[in-house]
Amino acid sequence: MSDQPQPQQPEQGWAPREPEAVQEPGKPGGKKPKRPKRTGWRRIIPTWRMTLAGFVALVALLIGAFYLGYSMVKIPPANALATKQSNVYLYADGSQLARDGEVNRESVGLDQISANAQHAVLAAEDRDFFTESAVDPKAMVRAAWNTATGKGTQSGSTITQQYVKNYYLGQEQTVTRKVKEFFISIKLDRTESKSEILEGYLNTSYFGRNAYGIQAAAQAYYGKDATELDAGRGAYLAALLNAPSEYDVVAHPENKAAAVARWNYVLDGMVKKGWLTQSARTGMKFPMPKEATASTSMSGQRGYIVGAIKDYLTTNKIIDADTLEAGGYRITTTLQKSKQDAFVKAVNDQVMSKLDKKSRKVDNYVRAGGASVDPKTGNIVAIYGGIDYVKQYTNGATRGDFQVGSTFKPFVLASAIQNGSQTQDGQTITPNTYYDGTDKRPVEGWNGGSYAPENEDGTSYGDITVRTATDKSVNSVYAQMAVDVGPDKVKQTAIGLGIPSDTPDLTATPSIALGPSTASVLDMAEAYATLANHGERHTYTMISKVTKDGTSDIKLPARKTTRAVSRESADTTTSVLQSVVDNGTATAAQGADRPAAGKTGTAEEDTAAWFAGYTPDLATVVSVMGQDPTTAAHKSLYGAMGLERVNGGGAPAEIWAQFTKSALKGTQASDFDLQLQDGAETVAPPSLQPTQQATTGNQDNGGTTTTGGQTDQGRTQGQTNGGTTTNGGTTTTGGTTGTTGTTTDGTTTTGGTTTDGGTTTTGGGTTGTTTDGGTTTTGGTTGTTTDGTTGATTAGTTAGPQSTGRKKE
Repeated sequence: MSDQPQPQQPEQGWAPREPEAVQEPGKPGGKKPKRPKRTGWRRIIPTWRMTLAGFVALVALLIGAFYLGYSMVKIPPANALATKQSNVYLYADGSQLARDGEVNRESVGLDQISANAQHAVLAAEDRDFFTESAVDPKAMVRAAWNTATGKGTQSGSTITQQYVKNYYLGQEQTVTRKVKEFFISIKLDRTESKSEILEGYLNTSYFGRNAYGIQAAAQAYYGKDATELDAGRGAYLAALLNAPSEYDVVAHPENKAAAVARWNYVLDGMVKKGWLTQSARTGMKFPMPKEATASTSMSGQRGYIVGAIKDYLTTNKIIDADTLEAGGYRITTTLQKSKQDAFVKAVNDQVMSKLDKKSRKVDNYVRAGGASVDPKTGNIVAIYGGIDYVKQYTNGATRGDFQVGSTFKPFVLASAIQNGSQTQDGQTITPNTYYDGTDKRPVEGWNGGSYAPENEDGTSYGDITVRTATDKSVNSVYAQMAVDVGPDKVKQTAIGLGIPSDTPDLTATPSIALGPSTASVLDMAEAYATLANHGERHTYTMISKVTKDGTSDIKLPARKTTRAVSRESADTTTSVLQSVVDNGTATAAQGADRPAAGKTGTAEEDTAAWFAGYTPDLATVVSVMGQDPTTAAHKSLYGAMGLERVNGGGAPAEIWAQFTKSALKGTQASDFDLQLQDGAETVAPPSLQPTQQATTGNQDNGGTTTTGGQTDQGRTQGQTNGGTTTNGGTTTTGGTTGTTGTTTDGTTTTGGTTTDGGTTTTGGGTTGTTTDGGTTTTGGTTGTTTDGTTGATTAGTTAGPQSTGRKKE
């Protein structure tokens, strides 16, 4: 047998393998070619298989996350504000000013809330509440998108979600809270009925005025139970849910237009959903809420101060309103208790003690507001909000709905000096520049239409200096000066000094000089403090420190100082305002026994009287206002306190004087350190004064000028003048001046003979009484006056008192 291996025999059925056929390209019947590899940019594009796989994975991940979250998040115990803390407010010295945090709530069943009120809330917050799910993903995505794209913070929450936030969670704006809110809402929707959720929401929502729940809100705003709310009142309460503090039209009358717009939105929604007929909707009038009352813990000035502090914290974005409501803050203010007490006493002594509300209806309209600022630091040291927060809810120091009147005029003068402005004939404006003070004189150089302002009581002054025009608060002069400076520049100067740019009626027109704008008392105090501080504006504040839960400090805005106007502009304005106190409409301010500067002002129809003034150490503004306690309408103060008129030089200046004297008691009086504009110190010689025609009434020009003292509602604040009088031509001492009589109740008797312009005028009568700026002359007769220029003889009989139709100062 051979040693060579034998070939293996094939198994049964085996056959030799035939070679594979090779298919030529393009011919049928062959093998499918391989897909070419993706190259270049095509490699980064996912295939449809990848896309589908990714989508399936994402859906699976979301479903898994949803079930995981749903199983992990439990409905927590209700907080129901049971852990809500008080906020403690302190004076600058650390003594307690106020403590808030008392929860004003009365929970009621849904059957104790009127259907109108329920439907109004649904129309405002969630119109499809009864038919939709607990959450609205589309609304949430839309809200997130609007917030991210800068369209403002949006809420995509349903009523269920809002209720969960109010009742179970908190107000913090975090992702964790929103996730919890999402899952709890879904679970709650499965365990509670829609009616139960709506009832809980209506009992936990905040409506402002420390009112939690619709029952407390109905009482706080209308003195009614929730079951008595009609569609109009229910719609207003529903509107408040959007902005509880801002839409309180009593506390913030300047926001009434926005509140009414929201109210209309709610009513229109009720009509659209069939909850209110169009006929009932048509002609419906806005239901003005009543003035609020508060707990005694907020009585006196405490409630006003706490409200102002909250506004300051939220407006400056230090703490948002919802977080502040949660409590736990210790807030140290810049307010000084001794000055707060002094302000209250001054208002009580000079105004409130003189009211007779039973005998004089107008005395029921009297309100007051005040604010005081340290010009060297910008610290607000005292505010006066009203007689009592429990009785009068609106803060007189921070409200912004009364015209500031002629207290605005110093801003025009400061702007003129700051900008080196000139008159229409090219003269640089200084305190000694002459203007035509003729009543109703059309302004020149203004292309915006005819404007011819009326002076107070229609008085014409002829050519007078800026200083005199300020003393007497002459509208025709300051309207022309505003045009000479440029109304837009005047507006910018006012803003730079401290007037908010969004102040209503702060318009760049000649009328800006007369003060139609409605800045608050506090705004005006800040602006006048800038003048007192030589034109440097501090960051004004009423907060020095805030801590949370007694430990962690809350960051406050950085304090800084900016130059609003040059020192010469501010100081020259101050020198002119000193003359207003010494010789003009504000002589009552001399009662402070300090060097002082200031300006009086009056709103149209005597609805408000102002005095804004300062010493080197303190800037304070006081306003006495008229408001109907029922309708909140502005009211004239003719006859208030038994006076014919309430002028800025009266009660406001008297309050200012008493407060300033008391607030600075024990400190050394200091003079103003002024650096004046070139030409401001030099008084134009009498020979350069323009000739003026003789007039009758409260001013005798071209002959004898009779000074009978200035009065302030019957109290003499003026001075006697029996010496030399000059007017036109060469200065001539008027020969022999007679004996000056005794001043009694504002009446000065001036005897003797005065020579004026070469003409002798013999007086000897009794001059009348001048009120607030020398514009009203009361009674009395003067002798015959001979005009030294024209030779005309004018009988000097003066007019009696005027009581109606008063043009604002």
